[in-house]
Amino acid sequence: MSSSSPSSPSSPSSPSSRTTTANPTPERQLAATHPQSHQYSNPAQTAHSQNLYHTTPLLRSLPLSRLCHPHPVYLKLDLLQPSGSFKDRGMAHLVCTVRDIYAYNNNSSSSNNNSSNNNNNNDNNNQVQFLSSSGGNAGLALTTVCRSLRPPLPVSVIVPETTKPMVVRKLETLGADVTVFGKNWNEADALARTMVEDAKTDGSGNTVYYVSPYDNPLLWTGHSTAVDEIIDQLSCNGGDDDVRIGAILASVGGGGLLSGILEGLERNYYRGGGGGGGRRSEIIRGTKVMACETEGAASFAASLVANSLDSENNSNDDDDGNGNGNGNANEERSLTMKRLDGITSVATSLGALEVTPAVIHRAHRHQRRGRCDDTSAGGGEDVLSYTCTDAEAVDACVKFALDHRMLVEPACGAALAPIYSERLRGRLLEELSGMRQSSSGDGDRGSSAIVVEVCGGSGVSAELLMEWKKQFLE
Repeated sequence: MSSSSPSSPSSPSSPSSRTTTANPTPERQLAATHPQSHQYSNPAQTAHSQNLYHTTPLLRSLPLSRLCHPHPVYLKLDLLQPSGSFKDRGMAHLVCTVRDIYAYNNNSSSSNNNSSNNNNNNDNNNQVQFLSSSGGNAGLALTTVCRSLRPPLPVSVIVPETTKPMVVRKLETLGADVTVFGKNWNEADALARTMVEDAKTDGSGNTVYYVSPYDNPLLWTGHSTAVDEIIDQLSCNGGDDDVRIGAILASVGGGGLLSGILEGLERNYYRGGGGGGGRRSEIIRGTKVMACETEGAASFAASLVANSLDSENNSNDDDDGNGNGNGNANEERSLTMKRLDGITSVATSLGALEVTPAVIHRAHRHQRRGRCDDTSAGGGEDVLSYTCTDAEAVDACVKFALDHRMLVEPACGAALAPIYSERLRGRLLEELSGMRQSSSGDGDRGSSAIVVEVCGGSGVSAELLMEWKKQFLE
């Protein structure tokens, strides 16, 4: 029996800081050896070709565009992925990559040992098994992907006690082996890691692979495909040759989605080489990424403040300049990560006490490109933290349902709140008002587009939405 798992995070404590560097993990080594992680066409082509995740629509929202005039607002509808959230992108790429690499290694080992043809009959007994901790959505995505493959792959999911019963039922119906354990995701994750370690000596002969909900470069690369699609879709949207993305709004839990968005922006920024890669680069040049959280789950905001780009420790963070999104040289820089005492938000899907350090490094690289590339004050790339109240997140969910007839979790509502909340919308529009001039020289980029990553989430129903509305808004 063999297993793979990243190093364990520090145990929970009072509001705390820890200094960390991004040491190589099995996941990073695995990503580095897989050529698809560095392709520009579609870094997750294998998963996409097997329909394990979808190219989702990018729709212009008339109600939200009216609120943000003159900025058109587009919705990237990843709630339409098979499991109901964006996480299918990363999980599909991870599962396909791990499965293919382990199959290759097993075949090579069999050949080297001159094994008999009968060994092929034991493939199912030696297949890779996946074990994940999850607040719900990551486990649903992993299970959906694993059970959609032929032959299906076994999957186990450890969920915390805060997980909604409807999500547990969905996991079990899809075929996952579900264990409910712990007061929060971190406790569930600790059990998952222990189970992976225990599996090393159980004698079954199977390989058990630990899957983090957010902290794995293969996940980030899968999530980055959303940016590729957005650029493609904007490029052919109504023939507007001067469309630009002013801002991308995305929710942050552990930092997986945000890491993927920043990777996708970096890859397309350098497409064509040297940071001037033609039309795709022009569409995203100057894009501000708004990292959205609720007040009771704002782990990214805490670490971003603690690691300001202007601080002494980060003053020498240089862009690696390779455009592949890995940034290994930069990610070895020291950070002081902040860990929350606990999650006190209705947005339980954002319930990571501490974000992955990689997302802070990637945020720094994006910010630094903005400072190097800026042609007018306040108009360069940036990563900004937006923190809303639970009431604002729920209000955004309710209004989104009324405007677009779609249901999303409060975790996703956090990314909609900067538009629906008058308090936050004023700040958002102010941030965009200083965007640099368009390439055509037609003055201020006042009509730059706003893209909302509608990440979705399966822990929502009409009944739950009405309960949240009554609890927070009435």
